[in-house]
Amino acid sequence: MGNQIIPESKMGFGCMRLPLLDEGDQTSINIEQFKQMVDVFMEAGNTYFDTAFVYHDGASETAIGEVLVARYPRESFTLATKCLAWAMPDAESAKNCLDVSLERMGTDYVDYYLLHNVGGKRTAKFDEYGMWEWAQEQKAAGKIRFVGFSMHDDAACLEKLLAAHPEMDFVQLQVNYLDWNDPHNEARRLMEVAARHDKPVIIMEPARGGRLCKLPQAAADVLTAYNPSASQAEWAYRFCWNLPNVLAVLSGMSTVEQMRENVASYTANVPFTSAEETALNEAIGVLRSLAGVPCTACNYCMKGCPSHVQIPQIMELLNLEAMTGDHDFVKDLYSWQAAEGTASACIKCGKCEAMCPQQIDIINQLERAVALYE
Repeated sequence: MGNQIIPESKMGFGCMRLPLLDEGDQTSINIEQFKQMVDVFMEAGNTYFDTAFVYHDGASETAIGEVLVARYPRESFTLATKCLAWAMPDAESAKNCLDVSLERMGTDYVDYYLLHNVGGKRTAKFDEYGMWEWAQEQKAAGKIRFVGFSMHDDAACLEKLLAAHPEMDFVQLQVNYLDWNDPHNEARRLMEVAARHDKPVIIMEPARGGRLCKLPQAAADVLTAYNPSASQAEWAYRFCWNLPNVLAVLSGMSTVEQMRENVASYTANVPFTSAEETALNEAIGVLRSLAGVPCTACNYCMKGCPSHVQIPQIMELLNLEAMTGDHDFVKDLYSWQAAEGTASACIKCGKCEAMCPQQIDIINQLERAVALYE
């Protein structure tokens, strides 16, 4: 990534969960509180801000323009935003997102521009709309400094995308300690693929949408016993801050208190000791023990499914709810992660169960998913 301003700090401010004046209105961002958060972040030497065309129904970009761009020298921070092309009705609408984003934020360029949530059937829209080539044209025109993409998919998908698009400057991936060795989310393998292709990584969801800051008591007790003063968030962020090949780790903070706590944790950050790694692995073991579906994501069940139900992903979501106890969070994930084949599409033919090496009662589990999430 020649001529890149590498963020001096790996701590990134994810502007997807900003403080609100009215919890029922995603556009009602509390500007004064946001200003305080930005000031604490910048004063600590952090520079990376991440938003997207769709965050807070567009209000995130507008607020960044008011709170950050209008108040700090443009060269003092790095700004990332994204285009959700697959949700746009046509190529013109998708390509217009960049100019709208720049206008909202009050800047004539963005440091990092991401093709947002590529992967699965969604990739076809980016291809159809010519977004890969268009992004390079905007880079050449000076509106974008570096082009990358974000994805919530497996390592094989990332390998395919990077092989097809070696011109990408970076990738944004979901990485956290719970997903590190998970057979569905494959965080470790994702990081290995990015490294093989020499693509630095922006890490998203280091705390699993905040779930690793609200651990079940049995898992929390393990970490507390080792270090009573360390927050659960600190354990999650330190895991990611100290990984190699990382440009920034995004934290979706909503309060000034969260900002101050995370800034202090980053300032004091050091790699895990072997004893801390042991404690974290024990906590992960406790979380895994709460998972009730022994799915290994071998995908044998998918080979004969006439309805293309996203069985492994749905099993993973059932386990995630068991591990975190957060129904609303998992239901929201289900709404898009299982969209290409929901549990209710199951016709109960039994082909999946006949193929399952773990002998999982898949049909019953899918019925449970329907009741929980649809």
